[in-house]
Amino acid sequence: MSDIHELTVTVDLRDGLSEQQLAELRWHLGLGPQPGDLTVVTDFPCVVVDDDGVPRIENEPRPLLAGSGPARRTTGALCSALAARDGLPGGGWALTSRTEIHPDEAEEVGALLRRLAEHAHDTLRREDGTVRLGHYRAHEDLTPTPLEVVDGRVNLTEALLPRSR
Repeated sequence: MSDIHELTVTVDLRDGLSEQQLAELRWHLGLGPQPGDLTVVTDFPCVVVDDDGVPRIENEPRPLLAGSGPARRTTGALCSALAARDGLPGGGWALTSRTEIHPDEAEEVGALLRRLAEHAHDTLRREDGTVRLGHYRAHEDLTPTPLEVVDGRVNLTEALLPRSR
């Protein structure tokens, strides 16, 4: 069994995202350059070994939903898009992303998904506050699991990192 999971995010976002937030979102989707200041996800821990052979943790920012081209472990293509959504009450943004993730990325991806849920259009918010953002599945599974944020908790993060519960 592989640790690779397919992650498909399909969400409409309310209008009102700042230019900084849009620039950072475009970067995470692989649609623009890295902005100077990161505010949504700020910590990207990466273990590196220094010249003396001692491991240390560095912060290495990387876009989280920027997969593109053919998928390595799942079928189909990896891609992302962000488009203005004029048909929504109050306007907004349509976001779609299909990528592959590893559990090592779950915390960072979870932070980004929580932020997306905060900005999700009201039409996606259920009465109990649950926001459905898409779906995910282990690459060998045939049936996807709904990707949901409930009370600030992302079920994908909890599934990949059981200790986060």
